[in-house]
Amino acid sequence: MANLRDIKNRIKSVKSTKQITNAMKMVASSKLRKAQINILNARPYADYVNEILRTLKYKNIQSQHPLLDDPREKAKKAIVVVTADKGLCGSFNTNIIRKATEYINSHPDTDIICFGKKGRDYLKKRSDNIIREYTDLFNEMNFDVSKEASEFLLDLFLKENYGKIEVLYNEFKSAIQQNVVVKQLLPVIPIESEDVSKMDFLYEPDEDTIIEELGRKYVHVDIWRIMLESSAAEQGARMTAMDSATINAAEMIEHLTLNYNRVRQSAITTEIIEIASGAEAINL
Repeated sequence: MANLRDIKNRIKSVKSTKQITNAMKMVASSKLRKAQINILNARPYADYVNEILRTLKYKNIQSQHPLLDDPREKAKKAIVVVTADKGLCGSFNTNIIRKATEYINSHPDTDIICFGKKGRDYLKKRSDNIIREYTDLFNEMNFDVSKEASEFLLDLFLKENYGKIEVLYNEFKSAIQQNVVVKQLLPVIPIESEDVSKMDFLYEPDEDTIIEELGRKYVHVDIWRIMLESSAAEQGARMTAMDSATINAAEMIEHLTLNYNRVRQSAITTEIIEIASGAEAINL
């Protein structure tokens, strides 16, 4: 049986851990609120640009721009794997890494672009196809970094003759729910016919220039949106994980305190018995 000092030190250690997990929960909660506001601000613009491009593609415009072309199955493919830079966020990173592993096993020649240290560290040991990595993206969410990454993806698609680029990330649903999503980023996916705008478009200066400019804006804002979604999902997962850890720590402290009291009571009882036995021996 552990002695009183060991139990007391254990209680002190768990209390310290509880304070840390509770603080991390509060920080994650604050970051989650900010990320949710940023997502709400980014979604309307991203959706509208996406709608215009998809509508242009569905209307069978004369332009043969690669951004609106059909995916070429035999051409090179790339996937962007978006994970967190840090752990302690439940199954957030594990779910993405598991899905990425399945995808890469099914498409072994696919090139990989890593967003986040956790995915980079795991995949680097298991694949030689990582062509670019971005880390420390989510400490300070910065659109300039997102723009740089999206320009790289555009150049990859337009200049390096890639047939398709997809993104694997956690989509934010709520603080306790994140969905793993594989999304085709390029080329643009055609919209369903019943959702197509009935408006006719007049192009100035020309279709290719407009598509090029809209395509860049679409990729810029969509990568930014994906980063915001992943960041919000990460903070939600971390908040939930730290809340569970805090509750578990409280239960452990209660259990250890009860055990401490039992051991202390047993020690006091033993001392009383020893004193009583000594007094009785003296009287004899």
